[in-house]
Amino acid sequence: MKKVFPKQFLHSAFTMIELVFVIVVIGILTAIIIPNTKTNPLEEAAIQVASHIRYTQHLAMVDDTFDANDSNWYKKRWQLAFSKSIYTGGTQAYTIFSDTAGTSTGDAQESEIALNPQNNAQIMTGGYGNAQAIDFRHANFKGMKKLNIGSSYGVESVSLNGGCDNSRVVFDNLGRPMKGDMSGNIQAYENDNLIQTDCVVLLKDANDNNVSIIIRPETGYATISF
Repeated sequence: MKKVFPKQFLHSAFTMIELVFVIVVIGILTAIIIPNTKTNPLEEAAIQVASHIRYTQHLAMVDDTFDANDSNWYKKRWQLAFSKSIYTGGTQAYTIFSDTAGTSTGDAQESEIALNPQNNAQIMTGGYGNAQAIDFRHANFKGMKKLNIGSSYGVESVSLNGGCDNSRVVFDNLGRPMKGDMSGNIQAYENDNLIQTDCVVLLKDANDNNVSIIIRPETGYATISF
C-alpha cells in the first residue's frame, strides 16, 4: 500500500533542504571572499603615496614659482621628500614642501610645508626636523601621522630607482617630474634633471614584501604596480 505524507510535512522537509543549501553556499562564499577583503597595509601606503605625488604635482602647476626678480626661483619648486631620522621617530616618512624660506637649503621648514587640504591646522609631513611642529615625537607635532608610513603602515624602506635618484621627486610648473635636490643647482634645468625614464618608488616592509609606484617622464603620471 502506498504511503501518503501530509502536505505540511512535505513542505517542512523541503524548507529544511533549502536552509541547508543556503548555509553551505554562504560558507563557501565566506571562505572565498573574506581573505580577499583583508587590508594590505603596504598597498594602502602605496595608494596614499601615489595620491600625494599627484597632489604635489598639482601644487607645482597651480603655484608657479617663477620670479624674474629672483635668480633662485627654480629652487622653490614643490617636491615630495622621503626621510627616516630621529625626527620621524626612526621610521619612514615623507613631506610635501616648497623650498621658499631663506636660502633654499633643500630641507623643509614648517612655513614651507603644504597645508592638509582637509584640515588647515595640519601640515603635510610625517616628521622632518627638530622644530616641535615637525618633530614626529613631540606633543606639539602639527603634521599628519598617516604620512609617517613606517608607523602607520609598517613601511620599512623607500628607494627611488630608474629615472629618479636621491630621496625626492620634484615637479616643475608644467607638472614634469624632476630628480634630485634643487638647492645645489645653478640654473633652472641642468644635467638632464628632468626625469627621462620611468621613476620607480619602491616601498618595502620588514618581510621584504614590496609595492612599486611608477612615475612617468614628461607627464608625471603615477601608477601603482602590486
